[in-house]
Amino acid sequence: MEKRLATVDSLLARPFPGEAEQVAPAGKPWEGYRSSGPRSHLCFLKASQDFWDDRSEDVVEAAEEEIAAAFEELATVLTSRWGRPEVVDLSPDLEDEGSPVPEPMNELGLYSGEMSVWHPGAGRWVALAVGQADPEFPVLLLAAVGETSLLQRVPPPRAGRRPL
Repeated sequence: MEKRLATVDSLLARPFPGEAEQVAPAGKPWEGYRSSGPRSHLCFLKASQDFWDDRSEDVVEAAEEEIAAAFEELATVLTSRWGRPEVVDLSPDLEDEGSPVPEPMNELGLYSGEMSVWHPGAGRWVALAVGQADPEFPVLLLAAVGETSLLQRVPPPRAGRRPL
């Protein structure tokens, strides 16, 4: 957990690059992957095993529980720092305004339907999400940092949904 928290802190402190960039650590195609752009960073903090060889219910459920526990542990620390998060919907409804979905919400939306967002100040937000690109791929714990202005065009959560 300490390593994941340090990664979130690093993303929060890191300047945004002028152009899009991606970093994939050697030997780990998922965990540690990072993409950054002029207004955001995204990182895969933890990845379960993949499910190419075994997609049995027990195996998948154990992987989902492992990632959910890592999410809850990190979310608890972030909540103690910055208060309760808001839940932001990453559904295709974001495209209703006729303009492309900004990063990192576009990339996060490939893996998850929502993200939990904290507002630490300094014109930035921090988000966590859990998701999976495809049933054969690992379940992922993702972190993102973005400029506050990126959330201004994201609709509020649907009625009946409450923050974590």
